[in-house]
Amino acid sequence: MRPPARVRPRGAAAAALLLGLGMALLAGAAAPAATLLVSVQAADGHALPGAVVTVRPLDGPAHHPAPVHAVMDQVDKAFTPDLLVIPVNSTVAFPNSDAVSHQIYSFSPAKRFQLPLYRGKPYPPVRFEQPGVVTLGCNIHDQMLAYLLVTDASWYGRTDATGSWSAELPRGRYRVSLWHPRLRASEGDLQHEVSVSDSPHAELTLRLSRPLQPAPLSERPHSWDY
Repeated sequence: MRPPARVRPRGAAAAALLLGLGMALLAGAAAPAATLLVSVQAADGHALPGAVVTVRPLDGPAHHPAPVHAVMDQVDKAFTPDLLVIPVNSTVAFPNSDAVSHQIYSFSPAKRFQLPLYRGKPYPPVRFEQPGVVTLGCNIHDQMLAYLLVTDASWYGRTDATGSWSAELPRGRYRVSLWHPRLRASEGDLQHEVSVSDSPHAELTLRLSRPLQPAPLSERPHSWDY
C-alpha cells in the first residue's frame, strides 16, 4: 500500500508562489538593462568636458539618490572645486584654507544664504533643500565664483575629458538634460528623450546649437573647462 502523499495547504502554497513571483519581479526590476552612454559636443563638434548630465525616468516612479556631504574649499582666493553637483537635501561644507578671510554668499532663488567673514574654523555645513542652480561668490573678493547644481534627478554626473558620461539604467524611457555654466540663456537646458531597451548599450549625442558664452573668469582654469 502506497503511503499517503503529503499535501501542502492551499493557502501556504499560494503564499509561497506569490513570494517567489514577487522576488523574481524585484530581481528583474533591479537588474540594469543597459549602459546609457551620453556624448556632449560643443557647437563646433568638439567634445564638451565638465557638462552636467541629469536623467529622469518617464515611465514609472523616480528614485531619489541619498543626500551627500560635499566640501567646497577656498584656496588661493578661489573656490575648489568651483562646480559641484549634489542631490536635494545634501550638505556642503565651506572650509577656508586661505590665510585671508572670506565671506561666502548666494542670492540664488534655490538657496539664499551668507557666511559672514571668517577664516580658520568654518561654519557648520549648509543644507540645500531645493533643486536648482546656486551661484556662489565672496563679498570680499569679486573674482571668486562657483556653482552648485542641486538636483532631484534619479541619475546625474559630469562629462569627462572626452565629453562622455554613462550610467546603468533599467529598461524604459528617460529624459536626459544638459547644463553648463556657460550655456547661453537662449539655449536653456538642452533636453532629449531616449529609450533603453533590451540591448546592452544605448547611446545619445547632444550637440549645442550655439557657441558657449565666454568664461566669466578667464585668468584661471575652471573645473567645468578641464
